[in-house]
Amino acid sequence: MSSFTEEDLTRLAGARSFARGQDYLSDVAELSATDDRITATVYGTEPYHVLLLLAGPRLTGSCDCPYGQDGHFCKHCVAVGLTALAQRDDLQQLSAETARRAQTLDDWLDSLDRDQLRDLLREQLATDPDLHRRLELRAAAAGSDTSAVRAQILRLLDTRPFEQYGVVDRRDAAGYAAQLTEAALAIRALATTEPDAEAVMLAETAINAIGEAAERIDDSDGDLSHAAEEMAQAHLEACRRLRPDPVRTAEWLAAHLLGDWSHLPELDPAEYRDILGEPGWAELRRLTYEAHRSHPSGWTERYVLESVLKADGRVDELVTALSTDLEPNGSTHLAIALELDRAGRRDEAVAWAERGLSETETAPPRDRRLIEFLAHRYEEAGRLTDLVRVRRDDFRHHGTLATYRSLRTACRAADCWPAERPRALDLLHCTALEEHTGQRPHTAPVLIEALLDDGDAEAAWKTAPSVPTAPAQWVRLADAVREQHPAEALPVYLRALTPLKQQTGDPAYERMTELLLSVRACHRALDTEPEFTRYLADLRADQKRKRNLMRMLDEHGL
Repeated sequence: MSSFTEEDLTRLAGARSFARGQDYLSDVAELSATDDRITATVYGTEPYHVLLLLAGPRLTGSCDCPYGQDGHFCKHCVAVGLTALAQRDDLQQLSAETARRAQTLDDWLDSLDRDQLRDLLREQLATDPDLHRRLELRAAAAGSDTSAVRAQILRLLDTRPFEQYGVVDRRDAAGYAAQLTEAALAIRALATTEPDAEAVMLAETAINAIGEAAERIDDSDGDLSHAAEEMAQAHLEACRRLRPDPVRTAEWLAAHLLGDWSHLPELDPAEYRDILGEPGWAELRRLTYEAHRSHPSGWTERYVLESVLKADGRVDELVTALSTDLEPNGSTHLAIALELDRAGRRDEAVAWAERGLSETETAPPRDRRLIEFLAHRYEEAGRLTDLVRVRRDDFRHHGTLATYRSLRTACRAADCWPAERPRALDLLHCTALEEHTGQRPHTAPVLIEALLDDGDAEAAWKTAPSVPTAPAQWVRLADAVREQHPAEALPVYLRALTPLKQQTGDPAYERMTELLLSVRACHRALDTEPEFTRYLADLRADQKRKRNLMRMLDEHGL
């Protein structure tokens, strides 16, 4: 069984829920465990059912209390987790006992004859209306009772039983999604027993209803999306089995893809290529072209046309379609370059990427993937001069640590970094000064980060006073030069400690402890440890009510 700790429970629940969970330890009952899950009932205001899932080092939990249904790792989950930790040595035995009980149930069911199983199932059906409805639908589908299946599925598609004020709340979306999954199962069953295309028609009706209903459903947990994908798969399987009229199917597919709700479920035209055959595929292509001509700037029309052309392998037509409306950030140039690249037309792909850089030079923010694509292709082709040029241009437009590193890597490959580095640092220095004088929004100067990244701590330390260096950067600089300049590093650490004295919480205490260790190291290097002893005594006296801080200081010998 995967392991977890109290720290994991605190991280998932938060300090408040963790503390409240400790009050419910005596209310945990029916603890059960397998290799990857723990279940239990917690008797709070009412019985709440908890499930903890363990996937490697990752722990997740769910509970049917109101707070848990909102997606939180609640106090009941904490109580079950703490109980499992307390019984860790017994969990393996508990897991074995859970498996033994399950096997006992399976053996008993296997021992029952047909009549006994029927009586048992009828007894359950009399008290479980949901089970009764599911089996009734499956029976109708298996018996090819098409009219009954249609009536049941139409009822399952109705959102009204789950609506409040015209919308389906997140907590009710799962129930509606479960009904959709039932409908998809019934359609699959009908497709195996009914020779005509009724199952296909029902799946299309369901997909249309899902798309329309999605506007009224809070699908934050993704239950509706998952159920919609199940229905899409049921439609695809029914089409493959029953082979409906290809032209009519193409018309329906185009209407869905180009409709207002085509995002749910997402259908891939390529998956229908063989189903539609040449007549249907030609009709789908005609309809998508017609839609694009009618509304060339429409995102949906363009996306559907691109999907059809990709599935058809028509690279030149795809390039033509894409190039009619080029995005100013270069993303369309990149899409064209990628399609040409996949078709093995590398030179044309590079040409489009180069065009993208040229035509988007004055239109930031440029799609950074375009730059990376072109740089990678230059590197592959050994065009190191072009590689440096692209990286230099990118660095001049976006003087970040990442672009500095990329320029450095390219220049080292081209053996020109010693000549390029001073120019790059001068640019960063000018940028830092512009920020200092208010000509640019202030950010922590990249110049300091670049010098540190180069391993040139001395230069960074000497440069920092002339640019608006951030407090965190000063501490990093002090860490880098402390051994050589303990007297200069010491005031940096003391300044960083001052605001932390007013803060509470373990993160602040941990940072204070780290800084105090650095202060002590400076005093030791300067042979002034008595001064540190007095400083630490005053600090402990001032902060004595912070018990966790005192504990941390004790643990580190401070």
